[in-house]
Amino acid sequence: MNRESKVLKVNELKDTFTRAKFAAVADYQGLKVTELEKLRISLREQNAQLQIAKNTLLRIAAKDTEYEGLQQDFTGTTVVAFGFEEPVGPAKALAEFNKEFAKLQLRAAMFEGKRMSGEQIIALSKLPSKHQLLGQLCGVLAAVPTKLVRTLNAAPSNLVYALQAIKEQKEQQEN
Repeated sequence: MNRESKVLKVNELKDTFTRAKFAAVADYQGLKVTELEKLRISLREQNAQLQIAKNTLLRIAAKDTEYEGLQQDFTGTTVVAFGFEEPVGPAKALAEFNKEFAKLQLRAAMFEGKRMSGEQIIALSKLPSKHQLLGQLCGVLAAVPTKLVRTLNAAPSNLVYALQAIKEQKEQQEN
């Protein structure tokens, strides 16, 4: 790799670090290219991407970004997963891939300036995603007016049932 291509790669990585809302570092030693491609696909579905680069280039690119705390993890065979919307989706993809292929070892991650361990990434993956939480919120918000309408409707309905019962009772007394 010549100097120009290294500069281009560092600029590309720096741009990715700047745009990302979540970044996770893992060791991928022993994984096949086809297995990594499977991970790329599952991350892409979560609006995330996987980057493999030399550790020195990653260190230079992460400098002066909120992911500077990950520099110590750029050792050995390093892969970085970047999430651009929310952290739960990429964390789920990494955790599921880790279950299937234990050779992927999650080292650390950063989210909103806070460092996370591999175990914390797994814990994060167990949370509901942003879309699931929004769906649950919509369900709760829709249930409140529905219950109010049913409650308000119950009083007149009960009155009608009571009047109907009185009418039937009087009709029976007349007979």
